[in-house]
Amino acid sequence: MSVHKQDIKRITTHQLQEMKNRGEKIAMLTAYDYSMAQLIDGAGIDVVLVGDSASNVMAGHETTLPITLDQMIYHAASVVRAVKRALVVVDLPFGSYQGSSGEALRSSIRIMKEAGAHAVKLEGGHEIKESVQRILSAGIPVMGHLGLTPQSIYKFGTYSVRAKEEAEAQTLLEDAKLLEECGCFGIVLEKIPAVLAGKVSSSLHIPIIGIGAGPDVDGQVLVMQDMLGITQEFKPRFLRRYADLSSIVTGAVGKYVSDVKSKSFPNADEKY
Repeated sequence: MSVHKQDIKRITTHQLQEMKNRGEKIAMLTAYDYSMAQLIDGAGIDVVLVGDSASNVMAGHETTLPITLDQMIYHAASVVRAVKRALVVVDLPFGSYQGSSGEALRSSIRIMKEAGAHAVKLEGGHEIKESVQRILSAGIPVMGHLGLTPQSIYKFGTYSVRAKEEAEAQTLLEDAKLLEECGCFGIVLEKIPAVLAGKVSSSLHIPIIGIGAGPDVDGQVLVMQDMLGITQEFKPRFLRRYADLSSIVTGAVGKYVSDVKSKSFPNADEKY
């Protein structure tokens, strides 16, 4: 009997919690378009993050700040149409939730209704408490994001490791506990000391996903273009490249150009 699309068991926030409980690590990657989302979902990824990193890798901006809510919904809808198994989490972009909890809720509702997403992700701790609670009150799952929060790049002035000092580390731990108490189903910790990340993971019941946060968390997330070697300039310590697609694509295009110029493409078998 063939397996129908609807027979594929979807990953839910509840299953992610069960994975943490039994010590199974969670694998998460970003995606921003239908074709790539289809590939990574089919390869067995647990969570697909439609990240505001689309601002960088898809649109070529220097920061995540310029991307709009409409653009995030476009990317998210493309991904949702492709994904049959993974949980799809979508970043609320800069400016779509900081104004008020009402604005945060309206933005989240648009993402859920127009893109068909499964959850939203927000950057910040105590300062977004009201927004998180308001979104959750509408039945929308929320993922937190602490540590290096790229939307606050101009406040920090640097993309260096966060929470190295005791005071900031303590605040981060308190913020993580607050987000859990509010009802977040998970938290991303970006670019913080591994010892602190491990402490957060062991102190909280909900899954903690790391990016540059060491191995003692409940899962890992990377930007797909980085781990596939499509982007070449970005070389942080935490990034492991699993392929060199930059060279493969450049080589293939170079060969195509050469074949067209030399008139060897199309050949006799490639015409009607």
